[in-house]
Amino acid sequence: FPKKKLLDEYLVLMEEAKKRDHRKIGKEMELFAFSSNVGPGLPLWLPKGTQLRDRLEAMLRKVQKRFGYLQVITPHIGNKMLYVTSGHYAKYGKDSFQPIHTPEEGEEYLLKPMNCPHHCEIYKVTPRSYKDLPLRFAEFGTVYRYEQSGELHGLTRVRSFTQDDAHIFCRPDQLKDEFLKVMDIIFIIFKALKFDNFEAQISLRDPNNREKYIGSDENWEKAERAIVEACEEKGLKARVEYGEAAFYGPKLDFMVKDAIGRRWQLGTIQVDYNLPERFELEYTGSDNQKHRPVMIHRAPFGSMERFVAVLIEHTGGKFPLWLTPDQVAVLPISAKFNDYAQQVVSELAEKDIRAFVDDRNEKIGRKIRDNELKRIPYLLVVGEKEAENGEVSVRKQGEGDKGSMKIATFAENLNAEVEELLKEW
Repeated sequence: FPKKKLLDEYLVLMEEAKKRDHRKIGKEMELFAFSSNVGPGLPLWLPKGTQLRDRLEAMLRKVQKRFGYLQVITPHIGNKMLYVTSGHYAKYGKDSFQPIHTPEEGEEYLLKPMNCPHHCEIYKVTPRSYKDLPLRFAEFGTVYRYEQSGELHGLTRVRSFTQDDAHIFCRPDQLKDEFLKVMDIIFIIFKALKFDNFEAQISLRDPNNREKYIGSDENWEKAERAIVEACEEKGLKARVEYGEAAFYGPKLDFMVKDAIGRRWQLGTIQVDYNLPERFELEYTGSDNQKHRPVMIHRAPFGSMERFVAVLIEHTGGKFPLWLTPDQVAVLPISAKFNDYAQQVVSELAEKDIRAFVDDRNEKIGRKIRDNELKRIPYLLVVGEKEAENGEVSVRKQGEGDKGSMKIATFAENLNAEVEELLKEW
């Protein structure tokens, strides 16, 4: 470091990063765990973490429904020849779990390393007309990649992960419009989760090494031009990087800066003329001739695991009120107010508020500290005065004591706060 000031700033950043480590916070908040008995890189989602994931998925499903997506489900395994056809086996075979052999039929299956070949097969189930397009298939599909044990890191590098995957099959004249709509979805998600500081990167072919890509020069040029024009139309300043494209097509990646300035790659949109070719996908055009659709791959979150890890580190575990697993902890000051605390939880549940009672035999100060460490947004202290008046004494995370109020008033205020946040998507 040329100056002591720069060293000091770096040390502060490292200390802050340590506090925000998603592995530490995930353990404190009981979101996920790993087990050597299950295997490295295979996360176990605990009840609270599952609730968090479910709400993220529900958010995206709601947005996708508005944009005309159709949900599909595909198996966790596929015949090896499926990935040979797609070109993924030649490219990524060594990074996949090795084939499962069926003893009787002599077939070979792979744990699914990606969802796109399966979606191509769904497209082929029935003949398609130009009037059917665009078709948008979405799936929260769990995939498996064999990462070296030394490369595994919490939720950011795992062997089993769920992609918020979708594949859009469209006519070439629909490509740019569909690409723009996917960008809109990504912007909605970033806004809702307060990822305000982001950059975009257009990843194109390496002009000096064309051998590592599949497909014709003509299709690559069309795909690259569509991405550049879409960014220009949105007024999105995007950095161009040569040699960073996927082997089957160019892509647009979004790099998000978190609360302490670190860059994460979240959200990707890829244009693909090649898989439709390899799977011989067709539609009948208005001229009654057969044509190839264009395919767009997109995953706004990227993977649920990595996205949750980044979200934890960005927020320090203080999730938006609509998303957090537990919105309220009710803290009775002694055991004789446990029944009233349970009554408060029941009344809040009727208003769709997620609350629980901390009825441990601990002093109230300890309960407050422990639940603040768990990043619970609201703590409701209840004792004799509150029980007599049908009230709760409210503490808000980061703001302290907010005074006493009726249970119904608190519920109304909390739901109004949630509604305000939900307006963003």
